[in-house]
Amino acid sequence: MSLIERSFREKIVLVGVSRLPATEAETELHLDELALLVATAGADVVARVQQRRAAPDPATYVGRGKAEELRLVSESSDADTVVFDDELSAAQSRNLEKILGRTAIDRTAVILDIFAQNARTEEGRLQVELAQLQYRLPRLRGRGVALSQQAGRIGTRGPGETQLEVDRRRVVRRVHKLQSELALLSGRRRLQRQERRRSELATVSLVGYTNAGKSTLLNALTGAGVEVDPRLFATLDPRTRRFALSGGEPVLISDTVGFVRKLPHQLVEAFHSTLEVVLEADLLVHVVDSAAPGPTAQVDAVRAVLAEIGAANLPELLVLNKADLAPEAAQELAERYAEEGPVVISASGGLGLGELRRAIGDRLREANRVIELRVPCERGDVLAALHREGEVVSTAVEASGQVMAVRARLGPAAAAKFAPFASTSGARTAPRGQT
Repeated sequence: MSLIERSFREKIVLVGVSRLPATEAETELHLDELALLVATAGADVVARVQQRRAAPDPATYVGRGKAEELRLVSESSDADTVVFDDELSAAQSRNLEKILGRTAIDRTAVILDIFAQNARTEEGRLQVELAQLQYRLPRLRGRGVALSQQAGRIGTRGPGETQLEVDRRRVVRRVHKLQSELALLSGRRRLQRQERRRSELATVSLVGYTNAGKSTLLNALTGAGVEVDPRLFATLDPRTRRFALSGGEPVLISDTVGFVRKLPHQLVEAFHSTLEVVLEADLLVHVVDSAAPGPTAQVDAVRAVLAEIGAANLPELLVLNKADLAPEAAQELAERYAEEGPVVISASGGLGLGELRRAIGDRLREANRVIELRVPCERGDVLAALHREGEVVSTAVEASGQVMAVRARLGPAAAAKFAPFASTSGARTAPRGQT
């Protein structure tokens, strides 16, 4: 049962540990975000505790003395759960719960809980369940009974809860089954994307921090009418729509799941099939909430996740949203990233949308260029893949008779895929199956 539906709301104590030389102000900013995550999950923050230390304590993360202080704070505020901003090991969580006399969870558990509440489609629910089980699997030891209880608190809710009382072998079996089901769904999604690619339309993916305004921008550009929810991680499944550039050329644009600082690796792995829409885009439109506290840290967090999924080298257009809420902050951010040519907009107010359409068109035309490749003659699979994913302009066998010179018009994603065959890289041959 969701916390929002219960007759009472869970009381939470937040714990932030700043690693030296991080400042208390930075830790406070991180705790503000954690408080927003907790509120999205449906609970109330009743106290905050900060600590500065050089390295985490291997037994309790914060040390025995600080853990005792946390116990007193929790008792005086009648807290149900203590939430740490950093991921706890299974041993640290168990040791803390013995000292605190109440549940001790981490940021990852809160994010997984929010995803569990927001998952609507079959694929979304399977992805969340897989991420939850992968997170909980190493934490089953010594906690089988506690994890099996249907307490309805943060970190104990969502798909797969009835599996937590079974032994490790059955959980592993369930993980494998989920991975197989998701592979089938991923195959269907890939076929849908191939059908779209046959239309020869350029593809754009909206990426950005959660609640940056991606869904609002999708509506503003396409009139899609998708639901806009101010809660974090309201969008888990990609939505693709068609819209026209300033010159009238049609383009496909996809809204994607929002990223966040310290996005759990389990989620990135489980949502890989969903994030493939990002990998195959011709252009990433990186939407930034310019009115948010610490927007540069959000930009860095998004780019870290893009790097983790292999999309760091894709063309990116930085879009500074919500400029109507904080014009000075938006201008300052635009100056900071001036070399990247950012576009300042307000998706809700319509500010700068014409300029954004022109910028997207310009970036797509820049990216879709002719590339010269050298492909070994025996690699017919590579030539076939080039025909599928781009436009082969010309082919010619070199004098040696062993290499074919190919000129092909490719989008950024395809160009990155065939980079090992680029003429500037010499005659290096990529392993079979790489393309």
